[in-house]
Amino acid sequence: MTFNIQTTDDTIIGIIEGRLDTAASSQFAADVQPILDSADKNIVLDCSKMEFISSSGLRIFLTIRKSSIAHGGKVTIKGASPEVKQVFTITGFTSLFDFE
Repeated sequence: MTFNIQTTDDTIIGIIEGRLDTAASSQFAADVQPILDSADKNIVLDCSKMEFISSSGLRIFLTIRKSSIAHGGKVTIKGASPEVKQVFTITGFTSLFDFE
């Protein structure tokens, strides 16, 4: 799994590629710190190249959402494949995030 961040004036984009499984979650948790530090911005999590998300990965998405709400930001998930979006649907997370 790789994670890259791009920023604009009011948006921070996190691009996730590969499998966000339990093994990758600890590194991902550390990699998202700049997003948590900018939680007052609009946050876009680009999942168009993400192949899989585990419960550990979902927990980190919730952490990002919680921080964003606390700081007046917004989280949008972009480009999730039908398989990845199904995980969000099964867990009830589709009601917690905006999807593009």
